[in-house]
Amino acid sequence: MWWKNAVLYCLDVETFSDSGFRGATERLDHLHALGVTCVWLMPFYPTPERDDGYDISDFYSVDPRLGSLGDFVEFVRAARDRGMRVIADLVVNHTSDQHPWFHDPDKRDWYVWADEPPEDGPKGITFPDKENSLWEYSEEVGKYYLHRFYKHQPDLNVANPAVRDEIARIMGFWMELGLSGFRVDAVPFLLEHQEPSDAVELPDPHDYLTDLRAFLNRRNGEGVLLGEVNLPYKDTMAFYGQGVGDELTMCFDFVGMQAMYLALARRTSGPLAKALQERPQPPRDGHWATFVRNHDELTLDKLPVDERQEVFDAFGPDPSMQLYGRGLRRRLPGMLDGDQRRIRMVYSLLFTLPGTPVLFYGEEIGLEEDLSLEGRLAVRVPMDWEEAGKQRHDPDSLLAWMRRLVELYREAPEFAWGAVQVLDVGDPTVFAHRADCDGGSVIAVHNFADQEITVRVPAGGVLTDLATGGTVKPAKTGAKVDLAPYDCRWFRVNPE
Repeated sequence: MWWKNAVLYCLDVETFSDSGFRGATERLDHLHALGVTCVWLMPFYPTPERDDGYDISDFYSVDPRLGSLGDFVEFVRAARDRGMRVIADLVVNHTSDQHPWFHDPDKRDWYVWADEPPEDGPKGITFPDKENSLWEYSEEVGKYYLHRFYKHQPDLNVANPAVRDEIARIMGFWMELGLSGFRVDAVPFLLEHQEPSDAVELPDPHDYLTDLRAFLNRRNGEGVLLGEVNLPYKDTMAFYGQGVGDELTMCFDFVGMQAMYLALARRTSGPLAKALQERPQPPRDGHWATFVRNHDELTLDKLPVDERQEVFDAFGPDPSMQLYGRGLRRRLPGMLDGDQRRIRMVYSLLFTLPGTPVLFYGEEIGLEEDLSLEGRLAVRVPMDWEEAGKQRHDPDSLLAWMRRLVELYREAPEFAWGAVQVLDVGDPTVFAHRADCDGGSVIAVHNFADQEITVRVPAGGVLTDLATGGTVKPAKTGAKVDLAPYDCRWFRVNPE
C-alpha cells in the first residue's frame, strides 16, 4: 500500500520540458531531490491537440512531438532507478473524432448514437462557454453522437463488452511498459448509463470498475487507480466499492479542497474543520488524495453560490480569473498575492491533512498562472527551470520549504496512516488536528489569521516541535503554543 504515504507529482510532459520525454527524464533528479515518490503523467498520447491532449487519437503510442515509446520506457526506468513509480491518465470516457475507431463502420456501436437527441438523455453541459448541446450530428453516419465534453470528443459506449475489453488491453499495454497504475479521468461520466433503459438492461455499472480494479491487480499487485470523482462525500464513497474497497484505490478530496479555500477566504478554520469531520472513512486499503490545485480549473462547484462568491471575491474578483461561473483559473501564489507566509502555511496543511498529497508541477517553486492564455491553459504554463535553479541553492526559498515539508512528512507517518481528530484550541482562526497510529501521535497547528495568536492545545503529553526540536510542556488547560501570523507547527506527542 505504497500509495498511503506517497508524494504524487502531476506533470504535463509538453510543458514540463521543451524536449519531450528525453528532457523530462533529465529533470527527474529535481523530483527526486524534492522527495517525490510517484509521478503522474498527463496525457502524452497522439492527439490533434484540441483539448490539451485529452482528445486522444491513438491509445497505444506516444505523440511524436514528445518522443517515442522508447523514450517513454526510458523515462519510467529512470524514475524507478530513483525510487519513483509512474502512473498516467486513463482517458477512456471519449476519444478524438479523428480516432480511427470513430470512422470504422465495424466499430459504430463503440460510440453512443441517436436518430434525434433524446429528451430523457444525459443532462448538464460541461463546457457551457463552448458547447450548447451534448449531441452533435455526423454527416458521415447520418445520426447524432453523444459528447459529454467537447463536440470533437465523442463518448465511447462503455456498456459495449468490446469497448470494455479494449480498455483492459490499453491498461495492460502500458503496465507492461512499466506503469504502476492510472489516474482515471471523469469517473462518474465513464460509468453513467447512456439511456434510462440501460439501468434495467445492464448490470450495475460499478461492476465494471470492480472488473478494471481486478484486472489491474492481477497484472500488477501494486497497481493503483486514482479516481477523479467530483461528487459529495456520500456519493463519492460508492466509487471505492461500497465499503469493500474493490473499485478505486484513491479518490480526490474535492469537497475538502473547496472547503479549504473558503476557510482561507474567511481567514478562519471552520469550513475546513467541518469538512474533515464530515469526511467518511474510506475502506481499509483505500485512501483520499489531497491537493491544493489540479491541472484543471480550481472548481468550487460543491460550495453554495454565496460561499463560492466569497472565494471569488477573495482570490479571483476579476471575471477573467473565473471559469464557467464555478471555478478559478489561477495558481495559489497569484491568489494569495505572493504572500510567502500564507503560501507556505497552505502547503503545510496539504502534507498534514489525512490523505496522499498531490502536487501540480511548479507548485514547489511558486509558479504563477498566465491569464493571457485561454481557459484552463492559464495554469498549464511552462515549467520555469531558471527559477528552479535559483531556488535550489537558497535555503530560504519555497523549494527548500517544500523539501523540508516532505522530510517532516516522512518523520510523521501518523498523518498518512493514522486516525485523525480535529482539536478545539479555543480560537476559530486556528486549525489543529491530531493523528494517532500504532502508539504514535502527532499534532499540526495552523494559523489562518494575519495576527499573532496563542492557543492551548489539548495534548496529553510533552509536545516536541518536529522542525526545531523545541518542547512545550502540557498544562491542565492544554499546552501553550504561540503562533505568528499564518504560522504552522508540527509536534510529536511524547508521554510525560
